[in-house]
Amino acid sequence: MADPQRAEEPVLITDAARSYEEELATRKRRYKIMMGMRIPCMVLAAVFYQIPWLAVTLLVLSIPLPWMAVLIANDRLPIKAEPVNRYQAERPQIEPRDHPVIEG
Repeated sequence: MADPQRAEEPVLITDAARSYEEELATRKRRYKIMMGMRIPCMVLAAVFYQIPWLAVTLLVLSIPLPWMAVLIANDRLPIKAEPVNRYQAERPQIEPRDHPVIEG
């Protein structure tokens, strides 16, 4: 038989943040993705050199990417919002019954 005090989800006992290593790995991944977007922009600008407005647009988009990547990589991650699952003990309730009314 299942234990009635066990919940479907574990009970949250701490509001601990992510470890430093996990946070750093996430920030590095974001940085690599943003810097990886710069190379295709520059290559596509070279491919579309015969369409000047497209080539210039791609180059202009690639200019602020390193700056934005550094800002995002150095920013701390937002605190993860999780629904709190707290332990709630089962309390036996008193049975409802008719109460005598005294009329005076």
